[in-house]
Amino acid sequence: MLFAVAMTFIDQTIVAVAAPDITDELGLTTSGMQWVVNAYLLSLAAFFALGGRLADLLGPRRMVVVGTLVFVISSILCGCVPKGDFAQTWMIIFRAVQGLGAALLFPAALAVVVAVFPVERRGRALALFFGLSGALTAIGPLLGGWLTAWTWRAIFWVNVPVAIIALILTAMAHIADRRRDEPLDVRGAALMVVGMGLSVLGFQQAWSWGWDSVATWACIVGGLLVLWFFVRFERGVRHPLIDLRVFDDKAFRIDAVVLFFAMLAFVPLFFFASVYAQVSLSASPNQAALFLLYFFAGFAIASQWGGRILDRTGARPALKAGTVIGAVGFALWAGKLTDLSMHDQWPYAALAGAGIGFILAPASTDAVNRSLNASYGEVTGVTQTIRNYAASVGLAVFGTILTHATTDNVEKTLESRGVSDGRSQDIARQVAESVTGSGDARTPDGSGPAASAMRDAMSAIRMDFAQANQWVFYGMAIALGIAFLFALRHPGGKAVPADPNAPQGDAASPQAPAPGATTPGGGSR
Repeated sequence: MLFAVAMTFIDQTIVAVAAPDITDELGLTTSGMQWVVNAYLLSLAAFFALGGRLADLLGPRRMVVVGTLVFVISSILCGCVPKGDFAQTWMIIFRAVQGLGAALLFPAALAVVVAVFPVERRGRALALFFGLSGALTAIGPLLGGWLTAWTWRAIFWVNVPVAIIALILTAMAHIADRRRDEPLDVRGAALMVVGMGLSVLGFQQAWSWGWDSVATWACIVGGLLVLWFFVRFERGVRHPLIDLRVFDDKAFRIDAVVLFFAMLAFVPLFFFASVYAQVSLSASPNQAALFLLYFFAGFAIASQWGGRILDRTGARPALKAGTVIGAVGFALWAGKLTDLSMHDQWPYAALAGAGIGFILAPASTDAVNRSLNASYGEVTGVTQTIRNYAASVGLAVFGTILTHATTDNVEKTLESRGVSDGRSQDIARQVAESVTGSGDARTPDGSGPAASAMRDAMSAIRMDFAQANQWVFYGMAIALGIAFLFALRHPGGKAVPADPNAPQGDAASPQAPAPGATTPGGGSR
């Protein structure tokens, strides 16, 4: 199962380092490249709950195999994208199919892990399972930088041998399939996909359409209304796609909210930091990957501490520490971006990584431990959906902010060098759309004054891009600051995990904890 899910985590970050090379070879726009990254995350979020439900209905082993095949076939097709006008559409479609494969695969793999480990060993197994996500997410940029030096297409083809090993190991493990004879909530799944897709589309296209556009707000508000209707609908369904009764537990609600704001920063960081390194610092893909290692150094250490804190006292201390450290780290890191020195930024990158490390595993594990009886898969479906949806929203919102800020900064730089208002605006927009195309922002063709001024201003434009990224990193700091306010309200206490192999009673009743243990709400019995 670890081999199977390895692909899904690596692909959350591996594309970020290769983004400039992909954009340059295929001629994608900045918003198009963001959609290539975001299509995977959005599809993973939209279909994750459906994947968990299908694992219950059809059997987890079968869904692991199906999800792995869907994932690896779409990976091959992503690597085989032809050049031309259809390239952007091709990439977005098959990245979305990749996300669908991951959504089918991951919850089924988790269900297998939960089923084969007894209650007394399940905590350690789940800690390894969730902790692996951070480690594999860290491998993504490094692997991406190394493979991109050969060809960026290899970042997709590398999934083939991993998938083959995963399928062989799955066959050798002789995993038993448990199925439930229940109907599938198709209408709930459709509402979730439409709601998430519309809302993220609005955030993503706000730069192109404008924040004052009716289309922008129609998508955002319309998508959120569909998600609100989804929640109302699910509460009235006998066999819902997601059992929303888990939100009756206050600690679970806080875990979910803190995860949402943390993920606004976590996955989008890889895209923005990588592009910043390659544009403003003129780094190679390999150097950009090493730049991200500073972040993961702090993340790896804090993840271990966070897990120990969770085991001893519960999630609340780890969440409070993580949100504060992360907010301070991102804010200080933002202030250093304009120094244009990779090595001067490492303490702040490590501090930001430590903050995220203190949050993710403790919040995810605490939420799973507070599951209803026999509903580990459903609870994980909720938390993973929230995590991936937040990553999609973060990438869309921060991408819009970055493009706006880059356009404004470049326009002012060109005007200061004598380019007319109208011409500077056109060029600035062109630069903002193509700035991720290579290590240097592209210059307009020709020998006129505008092109000459553009070439003369290239060093200043690299600084403009760094200043634009400051808005993104300050936004990430604000997101973690908001998460801290919610972490303060966490009731604390250690949750007692339910046993999904226990006799089935009323699904609404959590399994009773052992005498002297704390209840999911944090109080003693």
